[in-house]
Amino acid sequence: MSDTVILGTGAYVPGRVVSNDDVGAAAGVDDAWIRRKTAIRERRWAAPGQATSDLATAAGRAALRSAGITADQLSVIVVATSTPDRPQPPTAAYVQHGLGATGAAAFDVNAVCSGSVFALSVVEGLIAGRGGHALVIGADLYSRILNPADRRTVVLFGDGAGALVLGPAARGPRVRHVALHSFGELADLIQVPAGGTRLPGDQAARDAGLQYFAMDGREVRRFVAEQVPRLTKQFLHQAGVVPDDIGHVVPHQANGVLLDSVVADLGLPRAVSHRTLTHYGNTGAASIPVTLDSAARAGAFRAGDLVLLAGFGGGMSAGLALIEW
Repeated sequence: MSDTVILGTGAYVPGRVVSNDDVGAAAGVDDAWIRRKTAIRERRWAAPGQATSDLATAAGRAALRSAGITADQLSVIVVATSTPDRPQPPTAAYVQHGLGATGAAAFDVNAVCSGSVFALSVVEGLIAGRGGHALVIGADLYSRILNPADRRTVVLFGDGAGALVLGPAARGPRVRHVALHSFGELADLIQVPAGGTRLPGDQAARDAGLQYFAMDGREVRRFVAEQVPRLTKQFLHQAGVVPDDIGHVVPHQANGVLLDSVVADLGLPRAVSHRTLTHYGNTGAASIPVTLDSAARAGAFRAGDLVLLAGFGGGMSAGLALIEW
């Protein structure tokens, strides 16, 4: 009897390595300051000609190779991103064309840094009862929307994409439980103020710097500290597992110092916390699938391991998924 499982993973990060000295110069901070505040040493930024769909397509190809299937076997492609190629069409349309997945429906999901877990939930639900193969991609290219002088944000982010292929198989990693949460009353804590219908990205907005990513770091940290451990404990209870059962946690790669605190507060005594932010920074919706792919390719997971995905980000939002490897 077949189940819906994760058949393969993949990732792509651009070739350009941006050091702390490179990114800190315009922001007035140095390597030591950035490491102390974030635990990030470097990040990857896209080349001038690259767009989010290019990163997403490369990650999708890697995941398809890992899964051992071809693009024409896909029935759906979902791209989680908050930095699309254009406001419309969906970035997933470019990915569908780039992969040659002519039979796949393609659309985007935007839950900012929680987006890959939201997209995983959507796709798992779509194919659970009808079969077929699906591609979930988290991809973001934040380097294009960062204010070079804002030390609170420019030091944090990198560009990248991570992908998962889901499909039918008798055995393999399966999604056991997912929970999604949104806190719209906190929507303005993370935002790009201009460029939408509320505030068009005209010259006045650009002169005011409103085209850049903005974040209330203090309140975001408060949200993460208060909500993520609480929601995780609630999630594990609903999933019917105890904290000792969790062998691995793959958190959103927001900030290394923040993760030290949050992961400790999750109360998962046996869990190994997996990270890629030291060399990739915060890659937005890509961070969880990039980190999951890195751990999977390193052989970190064994059959039967319980892996917790913990996403959190703008919206404000939180997405949790339990995978039985």
